This record gives sequence, C-alpha cells and structure tokens, in this order.
Amino acid sequence: MTKKHQVDYPSCENCGAPMRPVPDREYFTCDYCGSFAFPKPSPDGVVLLGERGDVDCPVCGTALSTASVAEVQVLHCTTCQGLLAKQEAFSTIVKFIRAQASGEPDPTRPLNQEELERQVACPTCGRTMDTHPYYGPGNVVIDNCARCSVVWLDYGELAVIRDAPGSDRGRADDPDYSFIDDLLGS
Repeated sequence: MTKKHQVDYPSCENCGAPMRPVPDREYFTCDYCGSFAFPKPSPDGVVLLGERGDVDCPVCGTALSTASVAEVQVLHCTTCQGLLAKQEAFSTIVKFIRAQASGEPDPTRPLNQEELERQVACPTCGRTMDTHPYYGPGNVVIDNCARCSVVWLDYGELAVIRDAPGSDRGRADDPDYSFIDDLLGS
C-alpha cells in the first residue's frame, strides 16, 4: 500500500484557503472562492504539483513528489531537483520541449565521463540502474531501469537536452508542424 502525505499546497491569494491541484493540469484551484494559481516551472520545465509518496529519490533519499513537465506527470525531488519519468513519458516530454524550444541552441558540450561511473539504485525496484549517455540530442548521462521502464534525470539534464542543436528543435513554429503527427511518427 502506498502511503502518501500532502505537501504544502499554495494558499489562495484571494481568501487564504489551501488550494488543490487540478487533476491532469499544471495549476491549482481554490474550492472556497474559485480562484486559480499557476505555478512557474523550474528551468527544467518542472511544475511541482503536490503529494509525496513512498518512492524515494535515488540520489538524496527525499520522498519524490508529483510534478509535471509539458503536462506529462513525473516524480520530482524537491531537494536535488532530479526527475523520474516513465520511459514513454520521457520520450513524449523530449519531443514536446524540443519542438517548443526557441532561441539559439547551446553549443555542444563534452560528455562528463566521470558520470558514467556512478551507480544509482532504481527507486521502484532497488536494482542498479543502467547509467549511459543519452543517445539523443545533448551530451548528458542518464540512468534508466529497463525492468521498471523508468528514466532518472539529474537537475539541468532536461534543459541540456532541450537546448542542444538539432533539426527537431523549434519545429513548433513551422505552420505544417503537428505534435500529434510527431507522437505517432507520421
């Protein structure tokens, strides 16, 4: 049985009552006066939504909290800012944030070879995750558990992936672009 406990939700700016997250959205509502609050995403695009569960961060041991990136649910560490996502969710997030990326891409940075030596336990099953270079845009090292189909990203790695050079970056500005087609591989 998963035991969850509430984290502190924002208080309503109008009446001071506690707000609750709107299911499947990245904002909060007040049941007393009907107001809304829209939290600002972190530099990695993470919006913290609320409950802490019994899954702990594989890096620092803090209970992971529900969050979202591009309206896709993930788990987030409020201490080290790491991110745990299902493999399919991670793929969706990367496609979306790269398509929405704007501005000049960051220069390619070298891969930190020392990061390949670390061992991280899967927060779901406890087995050692596979640590390897991410084989998409951006030179980052990610950890994944094929058994549980989860990916762990340290703080800043999602931003490096988003801002890496590549032809898929910024495509949402093209009038013929369709995110649905991108998801379906059309």
